[in-house]
Amino acid sequence: MKVLKLAAVAAATSVLGLSSALAADYTLRIQTHYGPEQTSGKLAQQFVDDVETMSGGRLDIEMFFSSSVVKSVETFDAAASGILDGDMTGGAYQTGKNPAFQFVGDIMGGYDTPWQQYAWLYHGGGYETANELYNEYNMQLIGWWIYGQESMSSSTPIAGPEDLKNWKFRSPPGLETEIFAEMGAKPVVMDFTEVFTALETKIIDGTDYSGLANNVSIGIYDLVKHATYPGFHSMPSDHLAIRKDAWDALPADLQRIVEVAMQKLSFQTALTFEVANNEAAASLREKGVTLHDWSPKDRAAFRDAAQKAWQGWADKTPEARALVDSHVAFLKTLGLVQ
Repeated sequence: MKVLKLAAVAAATSVLGLSSALAADYTLRIQTHYGPEQTSGKLAQQFVDDVETMSGGRLDIEMFFSSSVVKSVETFDAAASGILDGDMTGGAYQTGKNPAFQFVGDIMGGYDTPWQQYAWLYHGGGYETANELYNEYNMQLIGWWIYGQESMSSSTPIAGPEDLKNWKFRSPPGLETEIFAEMGAKPVVMDFTEVFTALETKIIDGTDYSGLANNVSIGIYDLVKHATYPGFHSMPSDHLAIRKDAWDALPADLQRIVEVAMQKLSFQTALTFEVANNEAAASLREKGVTLHDWSPKDRAAFRDAAQKAWQGWADKTPEARALVDSHVAFLKTLGLVQ
């Protein structure tokens, strides 16, 4: 009889545990600009699975892929206002709010590797400085996921700073155009959708599009036969930011689970694209595409030009100044600037 009672208790406990796992205590609605079929989209889905598994089903994440709720640039505001709970795009979309967001979104000419950039965030005082900015807009910065340096693609050699003179290329607006113009290039601001026609008709000589593997996947090197690799100019930081009150409402253990899952996503993103980009590089070399690896001296020349533009942006707001000063101090620690 005692054994039967114990069995009944165990069965009841199992049922209760199952029903508890099925009914989440908390839900976060998060949007990303990546599609579920993309490498980054698959990594985001793994993040969701990690959080739900580690929380035993207590925290459910409803992920909206491909900016299916609002436009990518509107994700931050949608989360801050309660339409969503979280933003998994990037801080650089918010430079219109405050130029400081440039220096948490795409630092331009700062760090050489994702690991150095993560080091600033977690060990260089970066997180505290950045989160003050996010908190001003009712958001909490949870972490970054960085896929690595982007590569410039060109119909002409771009082996060093000299090759940038009068080089016409597609550029995003803002800080990047200022830096490359300072170095003698002729940036042309245009949408991604216009790049292929502009290359085919020779309106532009090259483009800043994405990382090497992504560039391969969309067929850029069917049109042009030169690229920078490893890249040097741009390494965007995608972020996870959650509305402050939604974050504060989570118990401490669930907050910790989200933070740990985010750091796993950071690690796996950098590793995944390190492999993918190297595989793409090997394939391109076999197909006759020339990959230009800028020397440390040439990289320093670009970084010097970037520093001048940084200082101009830093003077725009106190928050921008705080972030720029923090980056420069840490870059000196790493020996990347004097």
